[in-house]
Amino acid sequence: MKTEKEKIHFTDKYLLNPTNPISVNLIGGGGTGSKVLTALMEINESLIALGHAGLQVRLWDDDIITTANLGRQRFFECETGLYKSVALINRINRCIGTNWKAETQKFEKDNLGRIPEEARAIITITCVDNVQARFEVAEILKIVSYRRSYHNHPKYWLDFGNSQHTGQVILSTIGKIEQPKSEKYETIGNLPFVTDEFGELLKQSEQEDNTPSCSLAEALQHQDLFINSSLTQMGCSLLWNLFRRGMTEYKGFFHNLKDYRTHPIKVA
Repeated sequence: MKTEKEKIHFTDKYLLNPTNPISVNLIGGGGTGSKVLTALMEINESLIALGHAGLQVRLWDDDIITTANLGRQRFFECETGLYKSVALINRINRCIGTNWKAETQKFEKDNLGRIPEEARAIITITCVDNVQARFEVAEILKIVSYRRSYHNHPKYWLDFGNSQHTGQVILSTIGKIEQPKSEKYETIGNLPFVTDEFGELLKQSEQEDNTPSCSLAEALQHQDLFINSSLTQMGCSLLWNLFRRGMTEYKGFFHNLKDYRTHPIKVA
């Protein structure tokens, strides 16, 4: 009887042995994004210790820190009134001596439909709080992927999304990633965009009330205290394994913190 091969996605080879730090666009610096940035710092330091070139991160967020952001997000009272992106990136740069960048604007086309040059990165990570923003990011990534160049050619999109107690992390490829020949595995070079594969589910799950919270207590009515941290650790572990193992049999997961269940999504 013929045994079905396990499906595996092998990491793009440039990520494993790059000549320069891997460019990363992190979109959103709130409850999840602020914690993902810390995880990226840990990944960067670990990669460098292993002889890798590390990461070069650019954080996009046009929000200003308010008292409602304190506690659940990684901000302090002395930072209120500052841009989230600037406060977070300055803290990381002072901590580990990096030259990561902050953008105090949204990741979007301008009024003339032009895409910022900085929109091109090898890895894009989204931690946005609405579905429309995901579809806009997807549109931009599809456009920049057609403008081929060796430097900073987009490869992966990692999307984080959550409601009060549940969330998901989905890994997508931006175009097809060349796969090695394998007798042991069935290699999968294309992982569909979250907006293509789960677009209808995202639209159905979007909360109707997206108004900003005025206090931490009010914010906790929308998102539980540890849902962002829980998603961050598991989602960034998926990213870390792309670098460390050079392959993954999973492209994400659905997570329910209320009853402590996680459902992995296999590469298919």
